[in-house]
Amino acid sequence: LLTPPSEEAMSLMMQAVGRSYVRYFNQRHQRSGTLWEGRYKSSVIDSEAYLLTCMAYIDLNPVRAGVAEVAEDFNWSSYKHLIGQKIDKLVTPHALYWGLGNTPFSREAAYAAYVAAGLSASMQKDLTESVLKSRVVGRPEFLKSLQKKTQRPILPQKAGRPFKSPPQSQ
Repeated sequence: LLTPPSEEAMSLMMQAVGRSYVRYFNQRHQRSGTLWEGRYKSSVIDSEAYLLTCMAYIDLNPVRAGVAEVAEDFNWSSYKHLIGQKIDKLVTPHALYWGLGNTPFSREAAYAAYVAAGLSASMQKDLTESVLKSRVVGRPEFLKSLQKKTQRPILPQKAGRPFKSPPQSQ
């Protein structure tokens, strides 16, 4: 989960990863080609309403995938850092995470409890669909505001072509 400092930062970072890490990985493993199928997918989220939910969704992915029994069993996520079990210099907690408590212990305990509570099946389904379709995750007012700001369709559209108006008789 990234909070990019500028509009182009995310795509530039993914380009850099694609150019340097993929080359390194291919040389090390004597292979060629891409590591990922298709383009990377990203979704804008309404941080005020969905940041902690998205963090929990990500931290629970290994559990849903069956690679870990509980979130803290998975070593390649920020979860252990966020609950105080490990220091990870790559992780900079978001300001909304800091709002979970006044002390590190209270923040860590609050986040651990939030993740332990899990997400509803409908929320998991909505977030999975949003990621797979690169859709914005947010409240209706956030979606409308973003659509107005970007001049791009954000709200779900009806499938298919719009109906033609019947010819006007004179």
